[in-house]
Amino acid sequence: MTADLPERAELLIRGGTIIDGTGAPARAGDVAVVDGRIRILRATDPSHPANDPFRATDPRHPTNEPSGASAARPGTNEDEPLPRAARVIDARGLVVAPGFIDLHSHSGLMILSDPRHEPKVRQGVTTEVIGVDGNSYAPFTDPADLRDFVILNGGLDGRPDDPGPARAHHGPDDPAPGPTDASARSEDRSPAPLAIDWRTVADYLARFDHQVALNIAYVVGNTPLRVSAMGWDDRPAAPQELDRQRGLLREAMEDGAFGLSSGLDYPPGAYATTDELAALLQEAATHGGFYHTHVRYPLGDGFLDPFREALEIGRRSGGGPVHITHFYHRATFPGPPEQMLALVDDARAAGQDVTFDMYPSEWASTRLLILLPTWIQAGGVARLKERLADPGARARIRDELAARGRLYAGDRAWAELRLGAFTRPEHLAFEGQTLAQVMAETGHDAVDTVCDLLLAEDLRVNEVTPGPHLAGMRVFWRHPRAMVGTDSVFIGARPAPRTYGSFPRILGQFVREEQLTSLEEAVRRMTSAPADRLGLADRGRLSDGLLADLVLFDPLRVRSNATYEEPRRYPDGIPYVIVNGTVVVDRGEHTGALPGRALRHRG
Repeated sequence: MTADLPERAELLIRGGTIIDGTGAPARAGDVAVVDGRIRILRATDPSHPANDPFRATDPRHPTNEPSGASAARPGTNEDEPLPRAARVIDARGLVVAPGFIDLHSHSGLMILSDPRHEPKVRQGVTTEVIGVDGNSYAPFTDPADLRDFVILNGGLDGRPDDPGPARAHHGPDDPAPGPTDASARSEDRSPAPLAIDWRTVADYLARFDHQVALNIAYVVGNTPLRVSAMGWDDRPAAPQELDRQRGLLREAMEDGAFGLSSGLDYPPGAYATTDELAALLQEAATHGGFYHTHVRYPLGDGFLDPFREALEIGRRSGGGPVHITHFYHRATFPGPPEQMLALVDDARAAGQDVTFDMYPSEWASTRLLILLPTWIQAGGVARLKERLADPGARARIRDELAARGRLYAGDRAWAELRLGAFTRPEHLAFEGQTLAQVMAETGHDAVDTVCDLLLAEDLRVNEVTPGPHLAGMRVFWRHPRAMVGTDSVFIGARPAPRTYGSFPRILGQFVREEQLTSLEEAVRRMTSAPADRLGLADRGRLSDGLLADLVLFDPLRVRSNATYEEPRRYPDGIPYVIVNGTVVVDRGEHTGALPGRALRHRG
């Protein structure tokens, strides 16, 4: 062994095509994992013809591992010694890349209940951002407020603290098994109700360390800041209340949060003004954080104005970084997607730090409560439930519906709005039905149906609705600043297919089939670009000494199997996923390992 080459490694990955996450050309080589960190071995010059990731030198899905040097690919330096390894993976025909980083996930509670987190790790995700849309679970200074917020947000992030009267492992959340289906498991895991008993960000993050399958990066929602500082009311923050929010955010950043999030369609965080959010971003940016925003979609023209506000928040903060999440174009918008992207380009040209993520799916998902106007939620959960039951409040909603031609959140025909995550026995037949179907069965109009279901189900009903259109997605993915945020939701029998298929759809359809970008560029947007946005210096690239978050995928076979009708289907072509040096997905199956941790930002 040479002086700088370790004699032993925990893992040796032989004969793969290295795509390092920087956008550099692919190259053949071997990768070792030593003390949980990466070591690149026997790498070729990128110009070598063996480096084409789509060259079918050995396109088979590997089922056996080599015992000796026969796994080396053409073009590697055979004279360089290799360390002895506890395990060798034959990566011929596979790309070896940094683990994927998902910039938007609604797993802040569900991953603690189901820590294997298979919908995400089996896509190759090794780190995901939680606390998004302003809807995060720390800090809450009053445990009663935390409990109420869990109830309020149950239709989006789930209720693992209270599975409900009809829940069982093979119950309404499980579709009929298929060959790559999430329910086709040999084991029956029925987790105990999750104890939600933390207060601070530090307490919350401690729940993840070595207890989940992948890493999480936490952004602080403005909702817990607002509730803890001034309650649930719809009003501007007084100066002392804003100071209190800034103080809580400062403590959260010191505890390891990566920034501030907002979801300006979700009360009570949606009650924040532009200036309030700018002041909070100023605080976050002082500690090295950024602003992760679900914009105020009904604002102004409902097209460009919501994003103009997001950029204005960055400017008023004094230059705090702005990240627009689930940035996409609807077919109903009055202008083309290029106008939206021009806002980002113009802001960047003016010196503003602006980035965005997108998800590659025609279907969106959130809590059913978003259909109702924000005033109905003012004052908290108890007042919300009173209004849901109040005939006068329902009449007011009907009047607004008649005036607007729609309910609050957007243009959604009732026949295209699919309901899910029901828990009461009398509602299980509604699982996966559209709102129009439930209205026909109950004989009630949309307002009564929505209000009745929310009351009976303790607010936890989920919806799946039309979202971006494919032509618009292609335009957004071609933009050099595009990154991936799956906006994954983990509840209901048939969640939106983006939860199970976002990264493989990009690799299979957008890259291999449609060639919208090169494979190296796609990997960069999934790895080093989001790592840079988060400030993760030790992840997101394949380079000596960095932490060993890795994905091995077959560029000729990788694809999403998740569809609208069958969304809980795992992808093909991702046989190995390694988190912090530990193999979590092995030959396409979860190992049960839980090496993930909460990453702590250090500003």
